[in-house]
Amino acid sequence: MAELQPDGTAGEQKYAAIAAAAAETLVGLDFDGTLSPIVEDPASARIHPDAAEVLIALASRVKALAIVTGRPAGQVVELGGLDAIADALGELGKELYVFGQYGNERWSGADRVVVGPPPPEGLAAFEAALPAVLSAHGAQDAYIEEKGLAVGVHTRRFPDPDGLAARLLPPLTELAGEHGLVIEPGKQVIEVRAPGMHKGHAISTLVEEVSPGAILFGGDDLGDVEAFEAVRAWGKATGSPTVLVYSHAGPDRGPLAGLADVEVAGPDGVLELLRELTDEARQG
Repeated sequence: MAELQPDGTAGEQKYAAIAAAAAETLVGLDFDGTLSPIVEDPASARIHPDAAEVLIALASRVKALAIVTGRPAGQVVELGGLDAIADALGELGKELYVFGQYGNERWSGADRVVVGPPPPEGLAAFEAALPAVLSAHGAQDAYIEEKGLAVGVHTRRFPDPDGLAARLLPPLTELAGEHGLVIEPGKQVIEVRAPGMHKGHAISTLVEEVSPGAILFGGDDLGDVEAFEAVRAWGKATGSPTVLVYSHAGPDRGPLAGLADVEVAGPDGVLELLRELTDEARQG
């Protein structure tokens, strides 16, 4: 099985409780770094080639399946081939939920329409001022990802992407603050968006709508911290089983290492774990 963190026995016990309660379990997953490998160009990201088969098999054994991502909901539906997965889930009598832009947008297999608010005030002015700030710090060639409700500044194409991201963080934080926006740092990306919405809110919405008896959530980066915290708080408040899965690829210990119950090696490891869960739920 996957490596268990931080205490192998505790993580194994939590996973066993989820497997036993699979029929009442909500499975929530991040997209980039969890279901899709991290790539240099975010526009070229695609869901893992085995993901559709694994997710459809899993959906037949759990209560609900959701993808909670920082990407726009419509974009992740396209990159993930989620319409086809939603069709297959519909045949099983299940629904696929997608929460995009940290919960600001949502889409479901039932209505196939992205619902979300208008762009935040200040975003257009931030974007207008952004090139000058990037140029002043030698990052004029950074890839700018426009998300409609947010803007991502990617440094993956540079020789020292982590170092450049660290240098850009203070000036971009200052610029965002001037326009009433907040910063969400990630792996070689700095995202600027409206305050007040994060993945923890998406978890709370799912709990209200799905009424699960257990939750498994998997993520890979800072944007998933609030989701991890929301799942853990819900588990403590209700006494229900929870498992937090850290999709980790690379030598650095990321921000989720100290929060996770189970650690796996990137999207390959995530899908391996979900296969195991499906098999053990079937046998149970």
